[in-house]
Amino acid sequence: MAIIYIVEDDDNIREIEKFALKNSGHIIFDFPNAQSFFKKVNEKQPNLAIIDVMLPDNDGYEIVRKLRNDSKTKKIPIIMVTAKTTELDMVKGFEIGADDYIKKPFSVIELMTRVKALLRRSMQDNTCEKIMELGNIQLNSERHCVSVDAEAIELTYKEFELLKFLMKNTGIVMTRESILDAVWGINFELESRTVDMHIKTLRQKLKTGSERIKTVRNVGYVME
Repeated sequence: MAIIYIVEDDDNIREIEKFALKNSGHIIFDFPNAQSFFKKVNEKQPNLAIIDVMLPDNDGYEIVRKLRNDSKTKKIPIIMVTAKTTELDMVKGFEIGADDYIKKPFSVIELMTRVKALLRRSMQDNTCEKIMELGNIQLNSERHCVSVDAEAIELTYKEFELLKFLMKNTGIVMTRESILDAVWGINFELESRTVDMHIKTLRQKLKTGSERIKTVRNVGYVME
């Protein structure tokens, strides 16, 4: 059971999401706009937030940006839901800190699969080494922080999990399917392009450390 916040101005979509998630045993709070959402967040943080992009008072991108820029809320797992389906829209969502991205129209099964996978990954005990180092990259899984050349790097939850998985398997070529399974918890319903987009934003944030993530054409990625 998890506390999930839904931010969606379409009453019908919001009710469908709420009904499906409640039936799975989760505690749901829903909001038609950003103002009411932030008021509740200040009272109690959720285990996961599902945020629509197009809202009457503020767009979803700005909501995610505010959450990630606040030390109290920056680690809240976030799924963005939107009718905007271009690659640029998805990249923008991931770059500002979204952990997952669902395109409208979507099925209830898809929603529940994404929610279940993200909750499982965010709530599970950390079983890997507390500190991993590779060249100028250091990852501390206990403190959930990453540094490059001793400079702190801000990563989203999924970017952190992706980097941790690659570092844990240094020197081993990981297929996109194995990455989806390990980081997202599923090997279906998600396009392999999702992995590519996260690799792209991760490389940008790692700066000089980005050269250690190699692309293996038609296969996947490897950390060297």
